[in-house]
Amino acid sequence: MKRADMALYEAKRLGRRRAQAYLPGLAERLAERQGIVDDLHEAVQTGGFALAFQPVVDLLTGGTTGYEALIRWNHPVRGWIPPGVFIPIAEQCGLVEDIGRWVMMEACRHLAGWSPHLNVAINISAAQLKSEGLLHSLTQAILIHGVAPERVEIEITETALIDDAGRTAVMLDRIRKLGIKVSLDDFGTGQSSLAHLRDFRFDRIKIDRSFVAEAANDPRCMAVLRATVAIGKELGVLTHAEGVETREQLDVLHDIGCDVAQGYLLGRPVVPFTDATADFAELPGDTIIGAPGDTDPQSSGVTVTRLAA
Repeated sequence: MKRADMALYEAKRLGRRRAQAYLPGLAERLAERQGIVDDLHEAVQTGGFALAFQPVVDLLTGGTTGYEALIRWNHPVRGWIPPGVFIPIAEQCGLVEDIGRWVMMEACRHLAGWSPHLNVAINISAAQLKSEGLLHSLTQAILIHGVAPERVEIEITETALIDDAGRTAVMLDRIRKLGIKVSLDDFGTGQSSLAHLRDFRFDRIKIDRSFVAEAANDPRCMAVLRATVAIGKELGVLTHAEGVETREQLDVLHDIGCDVAQGYLLGRPVVPFTDATADFAELPGDTIIGAPGDTDPQSSGVTVTRLAA
C-alpha cells in the first residue's frame, strides 16, 4: 500500500492523468525530496538563503550597468544546492512566494547601498506572476529600502507567459506603471517568441546562452542573434546576451550591435559579505573580475565595477 501511494504521488508530480508503477529507488527519492521540503521550510523561517550578484556590462562603454540577483542555498549538510533543484520543489510545496518575497527585499537592501547608476534584476516565477501579492511585495521592498523603482527590473521566462496571457499582460502593465522594468528572459527557447514581443511590453530581451555559445560556428544561431538585435532596435528594447564565456563570443556580440552582456568572462556570481571588512565572498569555484576602475587582463579589456558603492 505504501508503494502504491508513492506511485500515486509520483503520477501527480509528473502531471496527473497517467498510470505510474512503483519503481525501485522511488521511496528513497521521495524521502530525499521530503527532506528538502522540510529543510526549505526551515530555511524560509531562519533566513538560510543568500543572494549572489552577477554583473551586466555595457558592450559600448565597457562599464557595469547593474547586477542580476541569483538565489543560493548553502544547506548545512548537503552544501550548495542549485536553484534548479530546490526552486521547482519550492513551487510544488507552496513556498516559492515566501522565497520570492525574501529575494525582493534582500535585493533592494543591497541595491540601496550601490552607486545610483546601477540596477538590480530579480527573477520572477510563473507562480509569482499569478499572485496578487507580487505587486505588494515589490512595492514594499522598494519603499522600505528607499530605492528608485526604475532601478529595479524583474525577469520572466517565456514559459511564464503562456498560462493566462491576458491576466499576465495586465499584471506586467501594473508593474511597469510603478516604474519597474520588465525583462524577457531566455528569449528564443520558449513558444511563440515573436508573438510575446507583440503582445507584451518589455524593456529588455535576454538572448538565451545557447545562441551565444554557437553563433561563431553555426550560421543559423548567428542569424537568430542578428535578427533579435535588429528587432530590439526596432522596438526600442535593450538586447542582452547571456552566457558569454569567450572573447570570440564577446567580439561577435559587439560587432552585431548587442547592447549589454553577462557571463563568466565578464564576472561570475558572487555573494556580498554583510560586514564592512570586504565587498563580497566567492562561491565555490567562482571569481570576480576587476576592482573599482581596474581592468583585468583576463577580462577581455572590460571593466567590471564592484558591488560596493
